[in-house]
Amino acid sequence: MEPDWYAEGAAHVWRPYCQMKTAPAPLPVARTDGARLILEDGRELVDGIASWWTACHGYNHPHIRAAVEAQLAKAPHVMFGGLAHEPAYRLARRLADLLPGDLNRVFFAESGSVSVEIAMKMALQFWINRSVKGRTRFLAFRGGYHGDTLATMTVCDPEEGMHALFAGVMPSQVIADLPVDGPSEAALDRLLGEKAGEIAAILVEPRVQGAGGMLFHDDETLRVLRRLSDRHDVLLIFDEIFVGFGRTGDLFACEGAGVVPDIVTLSKALTGGTLPLSAAIASEEVFQAFWSDDPGAALMHGPTYMANPLACAAAGASLDLFEDGGWKADVARIEAGLIEGLGPLRRASVDVRVKGAIGVVEFPGTVEAGDLCRKFADEGVWIRPMGKVVYLTPPYVVSDAELAKLTGAMRKVLG
Repeated sequence: MEPDWYAEGAAHVWRPYCQMKTAPAPLPVARTDGARLILEDGRELVDGIASWWTACHGYNHPHIRAAVEAQLAKAPHVMFGGLAHEPAYRLARRLADLLPGDLNRVFFAESGSVSVEIAMKMALQFWINRSVKGRTRFLAFRGGYHGDTLATMTVCDPEEGMHALFAGVMPSQVIADLPVDGPSEAALDRLLGEKAGEIAAILVEPRVQGAGGMLFHDDETLRVLRRLSDRHDVLLIFDEIFVGFGRTGDLFACEGAGVVPDIVTLSKALTGGTLPLSAAIASEEVFQAFWSDDPGAALMHGPTYMANPLACAAAGASLDLFEDGGWKADVARIEAGLIEGLGPLRRASVDVRVKGAIGVVEFPGTVEAGDLCRKFADEGVWIRPMGKVVYLTPPYVVSDAELAKLTGAMRKVLG
């Protein structure tokens, strides 16, 4: 039987990424614990995707909860315009210390898409403030996905399909193939030679292009992008909203690759999946283009809930949990379990690939997400396919038994 809140609200809620008329009804969740979702009907599902990759430490982690509760008793929110508070300032310092190079100027927002929009705005104004005209476009990559807001839609793969209805509505960007080998590097070099004067920045998801298909590339690709950015004098933005905070085995992909971008965006696991928070973090060179006696050179942007104290407290507690390094062993353990557990599905699919705590099974065409979600739930797991891929990105605290349950359900339903 449906709970009252579910029955009463169903006629008023507009749900994401689905045709409301035909989509299966969502599963009512009563509470969460560790790596599990507990449904209103009493069933427990092992969460295979950590609530869209956010709950890296698992749900209801006592250390994060205590930090949020303590901050709630002090100040749940204050505006960040003209005021300051301890959680944001301490968090900004810690992020700057953790990131490589001189990525030390932190601009907070609420959502990942907004942080990418802010990074794009920073890049455009960087050139305006330096009196360089014509740098109004971005170079992004096929297979990439950077968000659902208007500007971020323009730097997603135009063939991906989710935003095809909006083709021609917003300015077009330059979309290229990732330079994964010598010929593609040479092609991108030529393209930049032709168009560098109109490009403000290159935008890439390092190591894994997430929502565009869970596509992997190696660190040499990122080093190529840094070399080409320097050669053609364009900025380089890393969108680490998905891969940041350990998902590929390093705390940040840029750190592990030994590449320092000019701007990096973070969100998703920043607060351990507790509260919405994001950041666009710029290098000192980018920041200095805004440092001026001229008020017109300032970055005129300020989300209402930017640097929310509760979210910043949660993020600080999440960073505490990363400090001991135990998460690295967990990610390595998960990687081994995914390789073993998903390997047999190579017979039934186009490809099986694993990187860190990411396991992907790819099929020739789009899979029926609603039907598969229902079958997975019947096996006691929550897995939500995306396009042509069925993937796992579990919380790092997932037990070996829970991980085996996830991969076993994948084999049973997909094999």
